[in-house]
Amino acid sequence: MSYLVKNYNRKKISFKYGKGSYLYSTDNKKYLDFVQGIAVNSLGHTHPKLVKTIKDQSKKLWHVSNAFQIPEGEKLAKKLCQKTFADYVMFQNSGAEATEASIKVARRYFYSIGEPNKTRILCVKNSFHGRTLATIFASGSKKMTEGFGHVGGFDHFVFGDHKSLKKKITKNTAAIMIEPIMGEGGIKVIPDWCLRELRKLCNKKKILLILDEVQSGISRTGDFFAFEQSKIKPDITPIAKGIGGGFPIGAVLMSKKIASAMTPGTHGSTFGGNPLAMAVGNTVMDIVSNKKFLKNVKSVSKYFLSNLNDIKDKYPNIIKEIRGRGLLIGIQLKTDQMKFIKKLMDNKLLTIRAAENVVRVLPPLNVKKSEIGQALKIIKKVCSELN
Repeated sequence: MSYLVKNYNRKKISFKYGKGSYLYSTDNKKYLDFVQGIAVNSLGHTHPKLVKTIKDQSKKLWHVSNAFQIPEGEKLAKKLCQKTFADYVMFQNSGAEATEASIKVARRYFYSIGEPNKTRILCVKNSFHGRTLATIFASGSKKMTEGFGHVGGFDHFVFGDHKSLKKKITKNTAAIMIEPIMGEGGIKVIPDWCLRELRKLCNKKKILLILDEVQSGISRTGDFFAFEQSKIKPDITPIAKGIGGGFPIGAVLMSKKIASAMTPGTHGSTFGGNPLAMAVGNTVMDIVSNKKFLKNVKSVSKYFLSNLNDIKDKYPNIIKEIRGRGLLIGIQLKTDQMKFIKKLMDNKLLTIRAAENVVRVLPPLNVKKSEIGQALKIIKKVCSELN
């Protein structure tokens, strides 16, 4: 009997250790892990540099209160600001915390400039921004909000419906919050022209643009942020997942104008920015923000996506569409999603579901071309069996 609450439908498999792109189960089977904690383990399992960082830092200092200066956090914040649009960073522990804090920051900004009624956040219906009370209502999913009462302050428009989006902006709208690539929503990429139009619209209406890069950020697309390709700058960006390489870290990145509203006492996080997390984040940042590293992500992604499209063309009654960018990949199926994922797992390839009958494929960013080749063989085999 398990004493864990049944809020997860866990597969009957557990792992004793991992190395790079692979997981080793308690019954001694080797799996190619293309879930990686849902885009969290950006450098795979037990990366030697991360192991060394955790070991070294754990001997010095794990946690101190944010009542004191934390040099490791100052260092990571500087790296993030120098690499991105941001002028300031506010550390959290997770993606949900980071998006929740982003909502607070947007509302607080308008309060600070004498517009306290501008509190509403406009989001894509059936998006995903986390599992706190506010973020489930931001996501606009009936399934996620069922049974949790009501949290106001959010409006929604349908993905791709630009007329609806414009109509939903009112005098009380504070910000538009979207994922540049919708992860849980089915690996749906917001086109670059659309992001540029969103930025223009926000400027025109004098509202903020929040780009949620919790899943799509930290080099997953081959650019440090997915929105970079559109050449725009958001006002606020929540991040998490990949920045810790498996260690819990979240953060909110923001411009100087927005940060001016966050005065002492407006927000806090007991564990946010702790020395151990910050040390790990610094090591991850040094690796994944390197130009050569980013170039390699784009190169292996091009190979992977090209071959997946070839498989789609060979099995058009199994695969409807290949979605995504970089190593944030979705296989939209015409066949049963869970059966497909199970067959992949039976062949020792781990993947995970997303909405719209999509299978999410999330290798570590340092995945080898040979490992992608192995995954392609398994995907092809499963398509052949189901054909």
